[in-house]
Formats: sequence, structure tokens, C-alpha cells
Amino acid sequence: MSQEKTLKIAVAGCCGRMGQTLIKSVLALEGVTLVAGSERPGFDEQLVNAQLETVGCKNLFITSNTDLLAEEADAVLDFTSPESTLAIAAAVAKRRGIHIVGTTGFSDDQKKELAKFARDARIVQSGNFSLGIHMLVKLVEQAARLLDDSYDIEIFEMHHKHKLDAPSGTALMLGEVAAKARKAALKDRKPAEHTDIPGERKRGDIGFSSLRGGDIVGVHSVMFAGPGEVIELKHQGFSREIYANGAIHAALWASKQKPGFYSMRDVLGLDTKLP
Repeated sequence: MSQEKTLKIAVAGCCGRMGQTLIKSVLALEGVTLVAGSERPGFDEQLVNAQLETVGCKNLFITSNTDLLAEEADAVLDFTSPESTLAIAAAVAKRRGIHIVGTTGFSDDQKKELAKFARDARIVQSGNFSLGIHMLVKLVEQAARLLDDSYDIEIFEMHHKHKLDAPSGTALMLGEVAAKARKAALKDRKPAEHTDIPGERKRGDIGFSSLRGGDIVGVHSVMFAGPGEVIELKHQGFSREIYANGAIHAALWASKQKPGFYSMRDVLGLDTKLP
């Protein structure tokens, strides 16, 4: 009996915190095979191999050439930087491959550029690949739709001290869903920043608070503060493996789809409206 074909996976930024977690998960899960990784130009091959051996990976093909990376794999898992992601997207699109994007911090122009590659590639992008987070997103959407703007929305997130962007991509995703549920755009509801200047909060604003410290994987909570009561919805991640496993699940799902730009809501079938 012939063995079922597995999906060939490449991991961009393979020596980063998330890169190593992705590699560990790919090696542990069925239905996928690790075939390549990428690092920045000028990487130290000996050092890279030593780092990857700590997660049980030996003799992996490593390159800084995005075209070679895309040639090796059916799908590229990418949690790097906006600039690196756009270069990888171009290479993946040439081969009509799969690009799983967990990168955050894109500008509006970069988002538009990434979306163009979905004419040829199957792109799944998300600020967070955790199943639990997307349950939270659905609950926030429902709460924001049912509670009017006399309930102020405040989104809090905390991550490890090495995270560069703030608010996190997940926090912004939660804000976008809440704003849309109230028939508004987040850019019209998000204050520039919290300040110490006295002043009344504008009705309908969606506030954000960010903290950085230690090695916290991710904490997100959404508070609806209304007249006489507070409702809080919260998710806490304890391991990066929840994001890695979600990204691999997305790659397997995308392998059965046509070229296009998808989200984890598509992957998990969460676009059906709750009653």
C-alpha cells in the first residue's frame, strides 16, 4: 500500500523563538515533512545547526535565498518581519505555493502589497494562530454587537520583553472585529495613544493597553465597561506550540484551496454568524 503524501514544509527565520517552535511542531506532527529553513544573509551555518539540534533537527537545508526556500517546499511558515515576509511572498507566488503568515507590524501599504500575491499563492494570514484566540475573537464580535457604545471597550495585551510591535497584531485583530461589529472602522475608534492629559473618554472609542516583560507568551483580554457592570473576556497562552500547531493546521487546510487570501476564520469555519 502506498504511503499518503505529506505536505513539505519550510520554516522562515528558523532559528528565532517562533522558528524553533515551528520546527519542533513540524517534526512531531503527522501529515507534514520538514524540508528547509531560512536565515538572514551571512548566517553562521555551524551556529544555526547547533541551535536546531536543541529541538531535535539535524542536517536541515538552510538558505537565505527566498526563491530556493520556496522551491523546496509546498508551504512556507513565516513569522518573521514585514520586509522579509514580502520577499518570501513574491517567491511563493511564483510557484503558486502556500504561505502561512504570522508576521505582524505591517503598514497599510505593506498589507496591500502582500494581498496582491494571493492572486497566485494561497496565503493564510493571522495575527494569532491559536484556536482559543479565535474563539475569543468570535465572542468579542458577539458582545460588541449586542452591547451598545455605552459599554466602553478596552483591550489589554502583554507579551515577552523582546516583542517589537505594540499593540500586538492579535490586539488589533480584536479591535478590528469589535469596531466592525459596531459598524465602524477601527481607525476611527482607536485613540492615538493613552496619555496623562486629563480629559473625558470619547464615547465609542476602543482603547488599547500594552505591557512587555519577562518571557510571557501572550495575554489578551477585552473589557466591556458599562453602566454598573464590567464584562471581561480573556485568553492566555502558555506555550508557543499553540501558534505553531495552528499554523501547520492552516497549511494543511490551504493545500486543498484555490489561490486566495485567507484568515484563520476561514480555516476554522468561524465566519458563520452566531444567533
